[in-house]
Amino acid sequence: MKPLLVTIDGREVQLSNLDKMMFPDFSKGEMIDYYTRIAPVLLPHLRDRAVTRIRYPDGVDGAHFFEKNRPGGTPSWVRLETLPVPGSTRSRETIDFVVVDELPTLVWLANLAAIELHTPQWRIGADPDLLVVDLDPGAPAGLRECCAVAVLIRERLAADGITAFPKTSGRKGMQLCCPISGTQDAEVVSGYAKRVAEDLATMVPGSITAKMAKQLRPGRVFIDWSQNSAAKTTVTPYSLRAGPVPAVSTPLTWDETAAIAVGEAEARQFGPAEVLARVAASGDLLSHLISSGPPVP
Repeated sequence: MKPLLVTIDGREVQLSNLDKMMFPDFSKGEMIDYYTRIAPVLLPHLRDRAVTRIRYPDGVDGAHFFEKNRPGGTPSWVRLETLPVPGSTRSRETIDFVVVDELPTLVWLANLAAIELHTPQWRIGADPDLLVVDLDPGAPAGLRECCAVAVLIRERLAADGITAFPKTSGRKGMQLCCPISGTQDAEVVSGYAKRVAEDLATMVPGSITAKMAKQLRPGRVFIDWSQNSAAKTTVTPYSLRAGPVPAVSTPLTWDETAAIAVGEAEARQFGPAEVLARVAASGDLLSHLISSGPPVP
């Protein structure tokens, strides 16, 4: 298929290899279509955040790589922000990050086979405005056990005035996302998340661990508080995830989360068509993340 030059919101974007399969039975053209249609609810979660991409030039069955720096051939209209990267594996002091503020940039990245989009808990030039609790199940625990732990964490955070919103990871676990004030540095936020995780691990030691050691995880849900480090990123809501089939990091309601926890609803990830239908019916269940919340204790 010949490259196709399209104009999106006044920007020229070249699309290529639209029939290339990114997943079995899911082409690059279908991936671009998904990202275009989900953009109204996805873009607010990407806006003003440096995006890390995971690119799969030959689809999920081929090699992949993480990309933070601007790729070669970046159009002049793409927003770039030069930011420090302490501890870079390539000894760089700064990186020119791509910022996805508009649909043409999102489509351009999708055309580069950037299946996954990951963002930090802070907006450029500011302290964290999100607290993220990542729930990672150790087999045989799975998403159902994560949902049960999520309900406990919700209650624990609510006692401190923090409101949590759940989403699937698009893989095996889930995350809780909490709007916070953006007035405290990442070290303070991460310290608070660690205390919450340790409190719950003490309360339910047979089901929860707050320690990263792999040997402690089988049959437990690891509450990964370290996601709040300034250097960490989390998969962005509505991003696709690479795997055997296309799955999406999908916002859930708390009723759904509780139903999964007790076995009244299926514990599973959601595909792109399902997510588009959910958004058409209910809008963005994570819209509250766009506004600031309270400081952490």
